[in-house]
Amino acid sequence: MNDNPRNTDTQRPLSERKAAIRSLADRLAPERDAWIAKAGAYYGDDRRYMRFLVPPGLRVLELGCGTGQLLASLEPAYGVGVDFSSRMIEVARSKHPHLQFSVGDIEDPATIAAVKGPFDVIILSDTIGSLEDCEATLAGLHPLCTPDTRVIIAYYGRVWEPFLKVFGFLRRRMPTTPQNWLSTREIASLLELADFQIVRREWRQLVPLKLLGVGGFINRYLGTLPFLRRFCLRNYIVARPSPQTMSRPPSTTVVIPCRNESGNIEAALQRMPHICDDLEIIFVEGGSQDGTWEEIQRVISAYPQFDVKAVKQDGRGKGDAVRKGFSAARGDILMILDADLTMPPEALPKFYNALASGKGEFINGSRLVYPMEKHAMQFLNFIANRSFSVIISALINQRLTDTLCGTKVLRRAHYDRISAGRSYFGDFDPFGDFDLIFGAAKLNLRIVEVPIRYAARSYGETQILRFRHGWQLLRMVVFAYRKMKAV
Repeated sequence: MNDNPRNTDTQRPLSERKAAIRSLADRLAPERDAWIAKAGAYYGDDRRYMRFLVPPGLRVLELGCGTGQLLASLEPAYGVGVDFSSRMIEVARSKHPHLQFSVGDIEDPATIAAVKGPFDVIILSDTIGSLEDCEATLAGLHPLCTPDTRVIIAYYGRVWEPFLKVFGFLRRRMPTTPQNWLSTREIASLLELADFQIVRREWRQLVPLKLLGVGGFINRYLGTLPFLRRFCLRNYIVARPSPQTMSRPPSTTVVIPCRNESGNIEAALQRMPHICDDLEIIFVEGGSQDGTWEEIQRVISAYPQFDVKAVKQDGRGKGDAVRKGFSAARGDILMILDADLTMPPEALPKFYNALASGKGEFINGSRLVYPMEKHAMQFLNFIANRSFSVIISALINQRLTDTLCGTKVLRRAHYDRISAGRSYFGDFDPFGDFDLIFGAAKLNLRIVEVPIRYAARSYGETQILRFRHGWQLLRMVVFAYRKMKAV
């Protein structure tokens, strides 16, 4: 760890434009925090959403950090700020001595080379508007990244350009020099050219004013709605380094929650494909009345070639069973396979390959792409699945076609982070699907779907109670809107 990043502002001369930007920044440094206080509604919402994207305790680098207010508000375990205004850095160091700050031009490779990485999060808040070569600057960040690093770019929407000029004329906005004209689509394109992959886009602040107390309500509950959000002032893009295949074949644990599924236990093992060389299977039995627990014990003895474990569930619901199984698992990759086998076990290698290759970080099955077997899903269930998928996709800003498919796959390291942050949502999901989907979205994981052919049940009855569980799902959607959007 570099506890005293060195100044690098003398490595190469600045262009005339950047010299003017630095001159203005030096002049504004003593009064920048006062300008931020003056626009309290705007900066308050921005800080609040940034804290949603960046939980405390991470290694965070902010490029173009100004006086360090944003960086400090994120409560990093190790926080580094870089800015080419020496006056800004002087203020930052005096106000936030627990953080590390250095002077340097982030477009100069020597500045980036002097920063000791890697970081969990790299932030460019409005900084991209001042860059002369955005693509080269973004590409130069890779030495500071791991495969799990998230780059967050915050900028203003182009539709607000004339209004910002008026705010500047009325001295309601901090003075600035002419900025790069970039939409979210153009920023996303620059990131892709620099070998980053987009994970999330978000639009916030339809009204960047208090408006006698109603501005916050409008921003949280109206400004986040589809279509309206396109007129928001603040845009956020979260990206990750382009995917890389795991360095070694990861081990895998398949967790099979089962309740009254004795007729499917042996078939689950017989049909289990060779997913990887190191495969563990865990049956989690949930108080069955048909001898499922006894059947699991028989099958374990009959198939010694498999590494099979059995766990009795002491709670209720599939979500509890999944958490019980994952807590007992030893695999690098964690999979869920429903014991009804309507999702064919033979498809599990597709999920493994999607995750191990880095194409996705949370792999979700989709039953609604291929034609399904007759009687596999009732019509009302099909409509409900489609509807919930549209709603959830809007909530997490990543497209899903089937949120209720029981098969979900992720790395143990990511599950551990979801589990550690579960208090943000609480124990609200008896099914387990949304607990994992929302947890993955909160971590800014890239969600990818694998289409599967959905089969009809060959044994037992569905555990889904259509109307009671449908009401629970609606309640969870409202709850998730408050926790994911209205933050």
